[in-house]
Amino acid sequence: MLLKDKVVIVSGIGPGLGVKMAVLAAQEGAKGVVLAARTAAKLDDAERAIREADLATPVLKLPTDISRKGDCERLAAQTVERFGQIDALINSAYLHDFGPVESSDMDDWRRLMEVNLYGSMNMTYAVLPQMKRQRSGSIVMVNTMATRKPYSPEAGYAVSKGALSTAAQYLAGDLGQYGIRVNSTYMGWMWGASLKDYFERQASQSGVSVESLKAELAKDIPLREIPEDGECAKAVIFLASDYAKVITGAQLDVNGGHFLPY
Repeated sequence: MLLKDKVVIVSGIGPGLGVKMAVLAAQEGAKGVVLAARTAAKLDDAERAIREADLATPVLKLPTDISRKGDCERLAAQTVERFGQIDALINSAYLHDFGPVESSDMDDWRRLMEVNLYGSMNMTYAVLPQMKRQRSGSIVMVNTMATRKPYSPEAGYAVSKGALSTAAQYLAGDLGQYGIRVNSTYMGWMWGASLKDYFERQASQSGVSVESLKAELAKDIPLREIPEDGECAKAVIFLASDYAKVITGAQLDVNGGHFLPY
């Protein structure tokens, strides 16, 4: 089991990738899974998914707004109080917005930065004291293909995530001396609850079937399919685990080859 005896914090529990990562962490033998989201109901949904997978993994749920430093510090403190350790932090909480760069409102960009950059850094700084005491730890930033392959409506979101990408590289360089690894995954289109809802709305408006819309998008992906969010979760769990013990500063594309670096 990849996460045997590990305590894993997953920030940003939503109906798609966040829940899938939480369940997978439990399936991979985590000693404890800590769930963080602003909405308590989402935390309950994630715990229910873990139990429905017939897993008895201890779960700590705490409503958390990562843009608030105090919330992040409280989460880290309660994790240590409950489990005595923090082995992995998965920073997947995010705020999204749509709008082309030419007409962007900088107040909107500031809100995006508060969560996607500063919020992720708040969570990171909150777990560092314990990880430094342990002389070990893994931090995974869930990032986006939009930072690597521009998509006009996601300009502000991509800029905030691009800043996080740079921060992750500096963190990897600075924290390696403490045995702490920092890596990033770059997600593209993911088939799950959110994208399913979006495609159903598009299908209703256009009169084209969901399957046709999926097939059209898949034409641009070398693997010829939209990656499932559960499959994308596996890449994150790998980087959180000791299987990636000698990997830090990695920028892993998890998008079916939709972006091919060279």
